[in-house]
Amino acid sequence: MTDVTADGVSGTSSITTLDPAIAARRLARRRAAEWRFQAYGIAAILFGLFFVALLFAVIGAKGWTALLQTQLTLPVTFEKSVIDPNGTSNHDDIMAADYTSLASAALYKRLGISPDDAAATALADGLISTGSDVELRKVVLDDPSVIGTTRTVTLLAHGNVDALLKGTIDRAVPEDSRQIKDQQIAWIDRLTAGGSLAKTFNWGLFTRGASSQPETAGLGVAVIGSLYMMLTVLAIAVPLGVAAAIYLEEFAPRNRWTDLIEVNISNLAAVPSIVFGLLGLAILINLVGLPRSASLVGGLVLALMTLPTVIIAARAAITAVPPSIRQAALGVGASKMQSIFHHVLPLAMPGILTGTIIGLAKALGETAPLLMIGMVAFVVDYPRSPLDPATALPVQIYMWSNAQERGFVERTSGATLVLLVFLIAMNVIAVILRRRFERKW
Repeated sequence: MTDVTADGVSGTSSITTLDPAIAARRLARRRAAEWRFQAYGIAAILFGLFFVALLFAVIGAKGWTALLQTQLTLPVTFEKSVIDPNGTSNHDDIMAADYTSLASAALYKRLGISPDDAAATALADGLISTGSDVELRKVVLDDPSVIGTTRTVTLLAHGNVDALLKGTIDRAVPEDSRQIKDQQIAWIDRLTAGGSLAKTFNWGLFTRGASSQPETAGLGVAVIGSLYMMLTVLAIAVPLGVAAAIYLEEFAPRNRWTDLIEVNISNLAAVPSIVFGLLGLAILINLVGLPRSASLVGGLVLALMTLPTVIIAARAAITAVPPSIRQAALGVGASKMQSIFHHVLPLAMPGILTGTIIGLAKALGETAPLLMIGMVAFVVDYPRSPLDPATALPVQIYMWSNAQERGFVERTSGATLVLLVFLIAMNVIAVILRRRFERKW
């Protein structure tokens, strides 16, 4: 091929003409490579979504029944001779009364069983939860006027009854191989047909504390303990993390000391969480003397673990702010502090909030460091302060997973669903805040 130079003399061109067939093949290969890359990306996303859906399906199939609880409605006679035999309304007498006998007597009457029939009464007692005495005691303490009267009261059914009605216990299994007898099944069917036995929403899952019986076990103490810990993490890790990020990014000189600090911050973010638990056990409990199983100790340990994540996220958000913002602020007479707090920090806030909430969500799901500081205590009552014994949601799940009773299997999956809901909610909040405060330039 020839072309014409500037002086009009013909010469050889350095541009060669590509065969159209070859060009078409090369273009087709490029397009095929792009299509394959997109297909790999879509496949990776679908692969991840499949396993996330599988996770929720498996946990949901096992755990949704924990949101229902079988209850027994009976007319209970609050006999004065049992509750207040001396007629003095003494608090100690009311607390020590045999409320289980009152519940059993009401059930015997409902089933038409003679109290003298030892075999029948033993089977009937297996239909009522051992926590029925607590429920009846609460009724009396809330309204002492019920003493000497008959009131219709709703009590928890035994865990085996609950399992039978939920299909966990198979009726077709021979009587000798299951935990509930044929006579009890006949009574259960009769009570169900009469409306005395029914499944209702299990509010106790969210309000009760620890219990050795699955039907009376709940997440109330764990939720309060987790709340105290998250507030501690929020009060310590966020201010310290943001302040450290501002100093390292805006004020710290670039030398080997700051390089060493930055490397160690990155290393701390990768340290296994159980190491922070050992640190809390050695320093906060053994050295400082803070109480074991306290939410404050758990919050401090999780704050130390979350701090590197907050610093890294805050530094990335501050770095993303264009230098022109700082220069413009300084150019109109703002001081260094004013340019940072009035201009840079507001623009970096979406990224800081996102990193903070993701760090909190990660801390909420941690178990290993809390096990090291003794938050596996059997706590029945709500903690009134961060210094009281408590537990946390992931630790409660761990404890229930090791329990032997059949009913704790669904409790474990149900508690996992609750924890996942909290984690998803926190991540959704992070996305909403980021979009709400994000500014484009």
